[in-house]
Amino acid sequence: MTGTLAHIFRHPIKAHGREALASVLLSAGACLPWDRHWAVTHGRSKFDAGAPEWTPCGQFQRGARTAGLMAIEARFDEATGVMVLTHPALSPLEFRPESEGAVLVEWLGPISPEGDFRPVALVSAPGRGMTDSDFPSISLNSLSSNAALAQHMAVDLSIHRWRGNLWLEGFEPFAEMEWIGREVRIGEALLRVEERIGRCKATTANPATGEVDADTLAGLRGLVGAQDFGVYAVVISPGRIAPGDKIEVL
Repeated sequence: MTGTLAHIFRHPIKAHGREALASVLLSAGACLPWDRHWAVTHGRSKFDAGAPEWTPCGQFQRGARTAGLMAIEARFDEATGVMVLTHPALSPLEFRPESEGAVLVEWLGPISPEGDFRPVALVSAPGRGMTDSDFPSISLNSLSSNAALAQHMAVDLSIHRWRGNLWLEGFEPFAEMEWIGREVRIGEALLRVEERIGRCKATTANPATGEVDADTLAGLRGLVGAQDFGVYAVVISPGRIAPGDKIEVL
């Protein structure tokens, strides 16, 4: 089976913005560079800033609880360390995540919930991104699967609902669900597919508006029998990849 890499996206701050990439160098056993590098804790978070390490997603602000986050777009300059975030209901924010996390917390106020789940701090863990998986993963998602779900639901579904890393085209809808344990060559890199991605309420929010407008979870249950969309993979051989690269399922 062969296809093509259509898009690459990273999400520098977990659940807080997406950014398209023209190419990226993948490293063995690592997340997409700068993907989910930071996350935002809330008032009930058990994240230990004194001994930071990977922590499950429930300890952070996320779209499942705060739908408005889904409309954030990001641009991160690796050379200068400057991040720019935009949202349709907020003024653009330019800041340095390593030293100006409090600025982000303040900016998020108008689109954040009241009470214990308001944002508290911008945090990171050394050595890996805050992926939803407990291993350093890269998500593979299919344009044809998104199109099939959109047709099934009779709605327009942006691919940004899924916050995916790599978007593939040229495969049958949901063929990727059968790739568990198989290797996938993308450009110069080799990945191994580990597991399906179970989806949450964040995907019900429109990424253009941050408002809930489609029951994607019911749609998935009706079409494929589970709330799964896309798969997690790990990099087993490094290499640079770019949109247009050939994809081969081995």
